[in-house]
Amino acid sequence: MEVENHDNTAAGRRSEVTSVPSGTNEKVEESAAETKVKFDLVNEPGEAQHSENNDESRGAETIAFAKPSLSNKKVKPELTLVLIGETNSIEIGSKNILIDHDEQRNVEHFSTKLYDLCGRHISVINMLGLPNIDQFPLNEEIHAFVMLLPNDLHNSHYSSGLQWLETTFGKGSMAYVMTVVTHESDDKCESALTDLKANSSFVEKRYHTCRRSMMDEVEIIALLEKIDAMVSENAPHCHSGLMCDGNKGQKEQLDHKSHKEESTNTSVVQQNQTSTLDMDMSGNKDKKSVELSEEINMKEEHQRETEALLDRLHLRDKQQQKFSPADFLKVGPPVKQNHDTSEKDVAHTFIQRLMILDYRARYICVRENSPEVSHSNPDEESDTDDTDDDDLDALYSTKVDINQSNLKTHVHPMDVQMAVFHCSDSFFKQNMITKLSQCQYALPLLVLDPVTMDIDCPLWTFRQIRKTWKITEMKDNSNIVTMKSMPICKAETPMVSFLRLGSPSLSKSELMNTLINNRHKTFFDRNCPGSTKSRHLMDGVAEIAWYCPAGKPSDAFTDCIAFCNLHGDALSNVKQRDILTDKSSVNVVLVPTQEKDDKSSAVISALHKSTKPLIILIADSDGGPVKMKKGKYKMGLNDKSQSDVSEELKNIIGKILSGSHESFKLESMAEVSGVKVDEDDKSCQKGKSAAMKIVDLLQGMDVSKIKDTYLPCQGQLWHEWCKTNKELYHLRGNIENEKCEIQQKLMQIRQEQFTVSCSEPIKLFIESLSSLSATEKDYFLKWTQILMETLSTDDLGSILQIYDEKWAEVLDLKKKHDKSNLLKSKQTELDEISTKVQPATFGLEHIFREMGQIYEAHASLQKQPERGQTDWSKYPELAAELMISGHPMALMDGDAGHVPLTWISGLLDEVIKKLGDRRVFVLSVLGVQSSGKSTMLNAMFGLQFAVNAGRCTKGAFMQLVEVSEEIKKDFEFDYVLVVDTEGLRALELEGKATLHHDNELATFVVGLGNMTLINIFGESPAEMQDVLQIVVQAFMRMKKIKLSPSCVFVHQNVTDIAAAEKNMDGKRQLQTKLDKMAQLAAKEEVCDAECFSDVIAFDVQKDAKYFAQLWEGSPPMAPPNPGYSESVQELKTTILSKAKQSAGITLSQFKSKIQDLWNALMNEQFVFSFKNTLEIAAYRKLEVQYGNWTWTLRSNMLTIENELHTKIQNGNLDKVELNHLHQESNKIYDEIKQAMTTYFDNDGDKDMLVQWRGRFESKIKEFHNEQVIEVKRKLDEVIQQKNACKKLDDKKTEFENKLLQKSKELAHQLKDKANDEDEEELQKQFNSVWSGLVRELTADTKPIEDMHYEEDQSTVLRELGFEWALIHESKRSGRYKQIAEVGDYVHYVSLTKHHGHENDMESDTRGQKNRLFEYVSEQTTKMKYSWKGYFQHEEEELIRSLIDDVEKQSLDAITSKPVATRGYNLTYLQEVANDVKQKVTEFESKRKYALKKEFTVDLLLYVFHRAERWLTESHMTFKGNNDAHSYVESKKMQYYNIFRSFCKGSSSAVVLGQLICDKLKSSTVEAVCNKTAIDLAKEMRCNFPAFNGNRSNLEKHVLKSLAEKEDFDGFITYIRHPRKQVETYIRKEVEKYISTKQGKEKALTILKKNVDDINTLVSRALNEATEKVKTHRDPDIWMEEFSSLLKDKLTFNTISCQNFDFSDSKAFDFLKEEIEKGLVSIIKELSSLSLDNMKKFRMKPDEILIEQLCNCCWVKCPFCAAVCTNTVKNHSPDKHSVLFHRPSGIDGFHTRGTQDLVINFCTTLVVSNKRFAAFPGSEDIIPYKEYQRGGEKYASWKITPDESKLTYWKWFVCQFQKQLEDHHKRKFQGGGEIPSEWRNHQKQEAIDSLDDNYL
Repeated sequence: MEVENHDNTAAGRRSEVTSVPSGTNEKVEESAAETKVKFDLVNEPGEAQHSENNDESRGAETIAFAKPSLSNKKVKPELTLVLIGETNSIEIGSKNILIDHDEQRNVEHFSTKLYDLCGRHISVINMLGLPNIDQFPLNEEIHAFVMLLPNDLHNSHYSSGLQWLETTFGKGSMAYVMTVVTHESDDKCESALTDLKANSSFVEKRYHTCRRSMMDEVEIIALLEKIDAMVSENAPHCHSGLMCDGNKGQKEQLDHKSHKEESTNTSVVQQNQTSTLDMDMSGNKDKKSVELSEEINMKEEHQRETEALLDRLHLRDKQQQKFSPADFLKVGPPVKQNHDTSEKDVAHTFIQRLMILDYRARYICVRENSPEVSHSNPDEESDTDDTDDDDLDALYSTKVDINQSNLKTHVHPMDVQMAVFHCSDSFFKQNMITKLSQCQYALPLLVLDPVTMDIDCPLWTFRQIRKTWKITEMKDNSNIVTMKSMPICKAETPMVSFLRLGSPSLSKSELMNTLINNRHKTFFDRNCPGSTKSRHLMDGVAEIAWYCPAGKPSDAFTDCIAFCNLHGDALSNVKQRDILTDKSSVNVVLVPTQEKDDKSSAVISALHKSTKPLIILIADSDGGPVKMKKGKYKMGLNDKSQSDVSEELKNIIGKILSGSHESFKLESMAEVSGVKVDEDDKSCQKGKSAAMKIVDLLQGMDVSKIKDTYLPCQGQLWHEWCKTNKELYHLRGNIENEKCEIQQKLMQIRQEQFTVSCSEPIKLFIESLSSLSATEKDYFLKWTQILMETLSTDDLGSILQIYDEKWAEVLDLKKKHDKSNLLKSKQTELDEISTKVQPATFGLEHIFREMGQIYEAHASLQKQPERGQTDWSKYPELAAELMISGHPMALMDGDAGHVPLTWISGLLDEVIKKLGDRRVFVLSVLGVQSSGKSTMLNAMFGLQFAVNAGRCTKGAFMQLVEVSEEIKKDFEFDYVLVVDTEGLRALELEGKATLHHDNELATFVVGLGNMTLINIFGESPAEMQDVLQIVVQAFMRMKKIKLSPSCVFVHQNVTDIAAAEKNMDGKRQLQTKLDKMAQLAAKEEVCDAECFSDVIAFDVQKDAKYFAQLWEGSPPMAPPNPGYSESVQELKTTILSKAKQSAGITLSQFKSKIQDLWNALMNEQFVFSFKNTLEIAAYRKLEVQYGNWTWTLRSNMLTIENELHTKIQNGNLDKVELNHLHQESNKIYDEIKQAMTTYFDNDGDKDMLVQWRGRFESKIKEFHNEQVIEVKRKLDEVIQQKNACKKLDDKKTEFENKLLQKSKELAHQLKDKANDEDEEELQKQFNSVWSGLVRELTADTKPIEDMHYEEDQSTVLRELGFEWALIHESKRSGRYKQIAEVGDYVHYVSLTKHHGHENDMESDTRGQKNRLFEYVSEQTTKMKYSWKGYFQHEEEELIRSLIDDVEKQSLDAITSKPVATRGYNLTYLQEVANDVKQKVTEFESKRKYALKKEFTVDLLLYVFHRAERWLTESHMTFKGNNDAHSYVESKKMQYYNIFRSFCKGSSSAVVLGQLICDKLKSSTVEAVCNKTAIDLAKEMRCNFPAFNGNRSNLEKHVLKSLAEKEDFDGFITYIRHPRKQVETYIRKEVEKYISTKQGKEKALTILKKNVDDINTLVSRALNEATEKVKTHRDPDIWMEEFSSLLKDKLTFNTISCQNFDFSDSKAFDFLKEEIEKGLVSIIKELSSLSLDNMKKFRMKPDEILIEQLCNCCWVKCPFCAAVCTNTVKNHSPDKHSVLFHRPSGIDGFHTRGTQDLVINFCTTLVVSNKRFAAFPGSEDIIPYKEYQRGGEKYASWKITPDESKLTYWKWFVCQFQKQLEDHHKRKFQGGGEIPSEWRNHQKQEAIDSLDDNYL
């Protein structure tokens, strides 16, 4: 026998001799052939022949345990141990029993000490230190990885060791780990076990401790015993080889055949080790030994064939790494239909098609050109010249000329199925068997283990299967049909077993198919596509299928019957045959002949003697059915058609089963000896045990009471909470008090939930989820679901049957158009029955719902778990783990009709923690109840949504499905999040506000989805119309709130989808109906829409899909329609193609969307109430960016303005062109445009941002243009001022020359005395001349007078006819300054115009003694006016608006006057005064009351007061620019210094230097301060928290500041004139920033930098100018050069040098030296410059910031006067909004006809049933819910209900109640009484709430 050996080194390490356990003296012999083969494998190629000869001479006998050191050949180790861990965990030495070497790592080494200790060949491989494994023997069979951990380091080393092991040897190696903690002799390891138990992978019984020296024999023997126990438990018993990538290539290079022949299954070795073979001394084997040897050979052959099969199917790697559900719970490419598949892909294709319920998965065609499979070529012709006779001979010849050795047929389809089955973990096996059951295929009941050849019963795989059937019984001469539905494992049914003895010509499976379903191949028979004679894994497999009658006359049987089919010859499969014949109710045996001496006779005889009914089918007999005796039949099959045989068999089986018979129950298979049941797995048992603990508590209890008893939080309490919560949206009366009461009630319910939470089942459930390993947890959840469903099966089944009957009666009455009381009573009965459905439904989802409610209750109360309670804060984490692993999670509680927002938020937060904030594509599904939505989703994505008819999904459930790696590159998201819904028009909800519920559900899921599937079932126009109306309205709502999901319509159960004409007609009908529904919905939603495409982008040709009906025939025996699977894949293709165009949303965005949609749905006005948090957040971010962009543009324009301003002042620019400004600013503008493009294209929210892109691009363009125009305006004013004072400027040079000349002359006169004169005398001499000099210079100019503003105000008022006393009183009291902010204007008002004037006249004559009378009169008048309705709050608002309008228009008029260029004039005030008086008169003419004179006087004085500062500053500017006297006087000190210098003998160069330094000083200070102002504004804008965000951010800081200071006056200013208060805040913050240490340091750093820049500039100019005149020696040239170098940065006018003598050769050096000396002084002074000096110059940081930050929207809310916080000034069409509103009474709003201030928030009012008048005197009272009907003032606002606590303004009202009441002269009383709960809020809480509410 020749054996190839491609890798002798590896092969040589395989075992050749079977070891015998120590303690035995028996020998194991091998046949010569076996020995030859094995030694061939051991020796090198050159030694092969020699080895063969040696075998013959030695004989067949080999001793098993020759001592290793004496052996001349390689001995197979009994155990192979690999030591892993740290090298310091043991002491390696000569006395170490386990290992005494450390040189040979990665190499097998027999331990002689272990052999001496126990007489066993044990190989020990030293891999301590986790080394490189390149040289590790690839095929080494490892029985145990002994992980050595040093004590005290065990935890960290354990984790790292496992990680290395899994990476190196694969996940399967985890089952072979023995953990050993080593310690010193005197150490204790008590804590090690406790610590290691915390690891989920740790197994306590596989744990051992021993000393580091490893010298103790007792410890080592105990360790070996534990290892032996582990090996016996593991299947397979050893782990074979490496799994790391680095060695895969080498491993795959091994010759497959060699590999199979050299590998002996470890389990067989183990059997040999534990079995005693009786052998005589001569070496001859007895009969038993021969049989055992044959059995071993047969098993080895079976293993080789199995491995070959798995190799062909590319499944070898799946023997260790099994298929799991997670492998297929992924969004992959659509499954290809009707395509040939290569053999290597056939297994995966089978799985994929099975998962989508395509029963053709069993009939996959293997591609003909597949390299793995040889096919005979039927068209091949012979090239020989044979004659016709030869051809004829060839035709009749029986000789086969094909070389059989080269022919390999394709894999049998059932081998593919079983190969996949064996390569799957228990959970995927369960999924697979469930799908096979749904495909109406037979299921494996008894399976041969491909390794051990043991018989397995996969009972676990049946646990998910439920069967429903109808039993027909005769009672009282009529057929009574009863429906049954139950888990098939629990069903007790008769079982008919089919066996074949020998090889009859007829197909047993085909015969069974005709019995069960003659239109579907339940059992795979020889006529099925792909069938071959050769099959491997199916032989010996027993399959089972159930016939389920439909309760119709055509039923083959009247009750459910199990049919069992043993594949292969029953003579060979004895154990299986015995099990089936014992368990069956009827045995059917198919034999080829009836000969008595046939091998099958003994079997038939035994069956005939059995009490079990027997039917013998004889293939070669042609006799009819014969009853031999009771229960014993025989029947010939020869010359009979299948249908005849089938009918006769049905009759016989029917007769037998009509009498008494034994029943079969799947669960009874667990009791059969010799059968290994998969549920005996320890993890399965542990999971079941944990589940049973829960279910045991529920046993014996009425199912309808279980939830109330053990899940109390989700029942009445939760429903009551939901009902109470909805009352918040229907408030009446004193709504804030009512709202507080409701909130208290909600908290009470939460308290009750807290009290009853954590029942015993919930505790057990949470403990199990927390403590079990991953696999145990999966089993636990499955078992819990299975056992719970079993509890409710019977009760629910009977209720649903009664419901079906009653529903049928109601439908009949409806068809007859019966409107009698009978119909009503039947509907009432139906309602009563439907109320019983939900209590009788009990499953895992209810436990999760309870967890959610416990979490919500605890989170609301913020209470820590009490003793005996579980940690509620961990619940979301536990649920998140399950959701990630593929479990559906409830999104909406269908029973309560509510979304538990707190729970969902917590759950999604945990998912985000674990996965990251991944992007998901949300796919929502809508459709009527039981329309196949869940079935479709399960088929499409392999999901596990519940599909039981009549018990469909209650509420909305979400499930995460990962996008597979093979297609992930084509998508922008990582997961598809599927949202499945309860179903519209659910029967249980009939008569319970169904339409409202449906609209809520549809709107919710449509809003959530990036895409919505609308599922329509059947062809009923009425059904379709109802659904379409709901769906179209939902889409219309989405359009109105700017959400744009796509949609696909799926029309299921269409009778003939193949007819293209019918499809086109159907699409036309659908389009027509959609258009009609769109028009109806448009009226309902007040929206313009003529057709459905106006609502949503929809193409009926592409977005409408037609599905074949799900079942191919009539259930319950009908398989799924293959056309359905094809439709599902086509739909999946469409979904994925649309999904490619979407970026999806992040999980955090999905969470926000849930909250936004649900909060809006709580309100009746969904569109008005919807607040898109995601959109708001995206817009707020955009606002921040907009602020940054505009600041960059503004900052650039300020710099340009500054430079051009300097040029104008220097006389270098007399005209500013717009084009020039655009050119200067375009570089930065282009950069901003590019930044905008990048932001809109790349931001994560780009899909939302697109709606604002065009608008903001336009806004930036407008802003840029406005900035350019504004800078031009300012510069034009500077030029205008420059031109206006040109006359004085022209004289300035003359003045300066004369002053210089006179100073020089005077100094020359006094030169001789100057040295003796003191400073005082010099100054006296200078002063004596100066006065005359000034008179001389200004003789022809008139001084400009100062303003007399106070006098002018009085003059103007007297001219208008107002009495002096009135004017004086107003000025004295200062009341006019507060006219814009007083809370009450009634004291300015007269009841009638006539009485008003009389009162005015009287008031002039009253003195101080009548003040009390005035007060009483005022209060009386106030009450009288209010009672008559003349003077409500609205009138006060109108007066306030009049004041604001007059103020704005008057200031605009005054600031338009040319005061800075022409000076102040009294006529300016006169014009304004006349306009004001006219406006007051116009106002009075439209009102029922008059305004007193005091009002007009106060208003005029207020306007003059507001204009005073601007007028004063402008006039001072005019005077400074145009008054010669002032100018000359300002030069006195400068020329005194010149005079003094000349007196002291200074040269002209020195004096000129001093003069230049004087000029430089003022100009540098101005330049530095202006530049510092810009830079400081930039620093604060970018880094100061209040200024670096959007408008809302600024608002937050203003409110914080007011609260911290408790500044009531500031609050009133903020409420009345928010912009004024914000400007004040900005000024104070700038001032404060400069005064703080950090701010001051930053400001001084900026200042120093600007000073250094100026110093550098001047120094460079000085050097260059001096250098230039070295040859010319002309001071004028020097001055011109010096000035020109400074003119762009500094204001510096050229000084005439005619009075200076520069004849000295060193004059210019002296000049330079003097300027440098002066410059040092200037720089020093500048560096210590006070920052307050900036206030004196043109640029001021606070003014710059005010212009930037206050250039926004200042429109006030029409209800509460809260100011819009949009950063953009004119932001239409976006509506005004504010993050939260405030009580209207703060602004003085009071209840009509009372003095009660209003405490209601707008955000509460808009969900209440209250009403308001849109304008004073209006009879049209509008509900607040429809406030936008009130006109543009109201419609321009978006006021959404706010669930936040609004703590800030509640605190404000309570803190300043007295001041507010005094200010408004009204009270918080009656309907405006402050709720007591408001008084609990503290200031810090109020301030903190701003951070929570403002973005």
